[in-house]
Amino acid sequence: MAILVDYNQVILASLFASIGNHTDVAADENIIRHMFLNSIRSNRRKFSEEYGEIVICADGKNTWRKEAYPYYKANRKAGRDKSGMDWNALFQIMSNVREELAEFFPYKVIHMDHCEADDIIGTVIHENGSELNIGSEKFLILSADKDFIQLQKYANVDQYDPIRKRWLRDDRPEQYLQEHIIKGDTGDGVPNILSPDNCLAVGERQKAMTQKRLAFYKEGTEGMDEETLRRYFRNKMMIDLTQIPQKYQDQIKEKYNEEKSVGREQLFNYFVKKKLKHLITDIQDF
Repeated sequence: MAILVDYNQVILASLFASIGNHTDVAADENIIRHMFLNSIRSNRRKFSEEYGEIVICADGKNTWRKEAYPYYKANRKAGRDKSGMDWNALFQIMSNVREELAEFFPYKVIHMDHCEADDIIGTVIHENGSELNIGSEKFLILSADKDFIQLQKYANVDQYDPIRKRWLRDDRPEQYLQEHIIKGDTGDGVPNILSPDNCLAVGERQKAMTQKRLAFYKEGTEGMDEETLRRYFRNKMMIDLTQIPQKYQDQIKEKYNEEKSVGREQLFNYFVKKKLKHLITDIQDF
């Protein structure tokens, strides 16, 4: 059992839900810390009885996907440069808060070089997922990221968007994954299987994926020419969470199975030190 928190997604979504289009404002560490901790408090109180304890899953540096596909997320830099946000300062704040969670909170915090939260959550779910809900330990993915819909093929896995406060559900997760691979993921710089590797990184339009073409490719890989097939497996490696290299899966499993030595006795002093007076009254919810 566990509530698997997609740390980077939740903390960024919380921030941008708060500031809206005002991305030129300075990132405030105290506000960001309070927003994230309040979200953890609220969702732990709501879900821990059914799903168990919080596990923080955070993106590490130098993702293996970038090594396998150099254009992975390469299109994000241009958007960040235009936003006016000091991203270096924001990422430092996120790192600070993550380290505080590891030091003072009774939650497992999994953060590893070369791995993203997707890898951590995907590995934990594939290791513990069950086709039967009855008698199986339940897992909750706390994230709005639709990349995790593929994991809903397991009966004991649910997904909840903590910002919009709604469940993310799809009755056909395996078909959703297949379509996702074919259509690519523009947010991550992964074009559709008809388009060159670098098209999103250099700002070129993708070749249109019509419904007719989509239906054809969903039938299987047999009808794909050599280049389209290469791009299909390019996308599968980036998107399908069964494709995580085994050495990283093993490292994640080892981290996940480690016992957390920190208890709750440090929380009160931490809250006082960080001036989190509005959360102290609900300290039992942490």
